[in-house]
Amino acid sequence: MAILAPVLEFENVSKFFYRHGGQMLLRDRLAHALRPGTRERFYALTGVSFKLDHGESMAVVGSNGAGKSTLLNIATSLSDPSEGRVTIGGRVEALLELGSGFHADLTGAENLRIKASLLGLTRRQVRERFDQIVEFSELADFIDEPLRTYSAGMSMRLAFAVAINVDPDLLIIDEVLGVGDQNFFQKCVDKIMEFRRAGKSILCVSHALNTLESMCDRGLWLDHGRVIKQGSVGEVLKAYRESASTHAGLTAHTS
Repeated sequence: MAILAPVLEFENVSKFFYRHGGQMLLRDRLAHALRPGTRERFYALTGVSFKLDHGESMAVVGSNGAGKSTLLNIATSLSDPSEGRVTIGGRVEALLELGSGFHADLTGAENLRIKASLLGLTRRQVRERFDQIVEFSELADFIDEPLRTYSAGMSMRLAFAVAINVDPDLLIIDEVLGVGDQNFFQKCVDKIMEFRRAGKSILCVSHALNTLESMCDRGLWLDHGRVIKQGSVGEVLKAYRESASTHAGLTAHTS
């Protein structure tokens, strides 16, 4: 029996950016471009390694600035690593920000068709899944209206409905489930659990730790771009919560 390659693997991945020190004159920018070694590097990720197999779901946690968004941008090929290697072993769909890939002047239906096509569905597949996507989004009464008339929650519904019905091997989610009413939130969680039972993988970033614990089986804790802990989601979230409580206690004691 053939062993499947991981759906996502980071091997000693680092990502750095050059500090430019604020506003610069054109001659200074040219000098920095010609002599990159003279610029100071800022590492958003340093030596990050993990492996996500088919059927696994991983929660990524950390405070603001920990490197979570950088990790997701690399996982979705929006950004290349500066060092190390990333291997992607399947179709990836990401919900990184509301309405990404949508055009405000097009209708919901037009955006749906374009987004689904960009994600690899044929015209026939889009036609076959169109009603299913609209039904899940609960936007039938607004699907022919311009997207600029949609609220943030409505845009999220449409984006999530398209993503989950494209049937990716790996679904990457960044906080977007925090928008919308409680009923639709639960509907999304139920769909994600169904997605997991079908053997798909999930990489999810959220500050809603209880939600992560219910949806994921593994955890990865980042701090200042480095992996502090990885393992079962229960172990990682327990350590992360204890660290946050300790930090809060120290802050209160010294203030």
